[in-house]
Amino acid sequence: MQFLGFPLRNNLFVAPMAGVTDRPFRQLCKKMGAGLAVSEMVTSNSLLYGSEKTRRRANHQGEVAPVSVQIAGADPVMMAEAARHNVVHGAQIIDINMGCPAKKICNVMAGSALLKDEALVGRILDAVVRAVPSTPVTLKIRTGWDTANRNALSILHIAEQSGIRALALHGRTRACGYTGRAEYETIRAVKAAAQIPIIANGDIDTPEKARLVLEITGADALMIGRAAQGRPWLFREIEHFLATGRYLPPPRVDEIHAVLLEHLEDLYLFYGSETGLRIARKHISWYTRGLVGSAAFRHGMNQLLTVARQKQAVNDYFFALAAQDERLPYLADIGQELAA
Repeated sequence: MQFLGFPLRNNLFVAPMAGVTDRPFRQLCKKMGAGLAVSEMVTSNSLLYGSEKTRRRANHQGEVAPVSVQIAGADPVMMAEAARHNVVHGAQIIDINMGCPAKKICNVMAGSALLKDEALVGRILDAVVRAVPSTPVTLKIRTGWDTANRNALSILHIAEQSGIRALALHGRTRACGYTGRAEYETIRAVKAAAQIPIIANGDIDTPEKARLVLEITGADALMIGRAAQGRPWLFREIEHFLATGRYLPPPRVDEIHAVLLEHLEDLYLFYGSETGLRIARKHISWYTRGLVGSAAFRHGMNQLLTVARQKQAVNDYFFALAAQDERLPYLADIGQELAA
């Protein structure tokens, strides 16, 4: 697949998720079948460029191209500068966040709160596109700020006029957060009116759902977020199903054990042992969600204070699982949990 001039393995994208889509997770998802991974959002506040967190988020060393970096903010001048700064530091695509529903983002009129002010949306998009004329700029939005104010079509037209090269649409309003059913009909309407690629996002958690969303919306690509937490192999499963109509077998316990250990090592190396230990806890919880004995395992694992003990706990748990069954079971309630 060609996307904005870049050859991609497929049209399956990793959604930008704050505190999740760091470099280790992006690299893992690409290895497991994702065509593109968008970084967690980077602040447009230049006063924070020197902070350890911001420097780490701008670290793309060894990352498979293209490198897509999401920036967040509400000031056109600062957003333009953030785009330039990130391009200098390796970004090959700049993505603008107008989809995050988090209160700490919306309270400063950034993220999906910007959808309330279409004039400001236009000024931000114009400023960012002009700031990096040789770099494709994309936009991620929601369908509107609440169910009475859906303006995705209006934002699409503003985006196209500003020179935005692709639009990712999460099929919910800002007020919906992550509850309710994704509005694939809205995505279909936006795609029908669009002159640029449209990426569908929301509740895509199985191969069958991926095919259904493509059929309903006609979207050019799919963006997958929470469903990939602890399940990075979901990308290869969807890729295989879309290509062949057949399912891959569930992953083997020993393979998932190896994937998790590699992920942990990358986290320890990227963040350092102390921070890596803490970051790893949520990923371990996601990998083991719903499995036999996982609640007691997670409780004990979260009390461990060293990398060595954390890895040993993971080894002990997965060796015990492997002794019971060579494959991890698929759980029917995982999709329900993700949609809740």
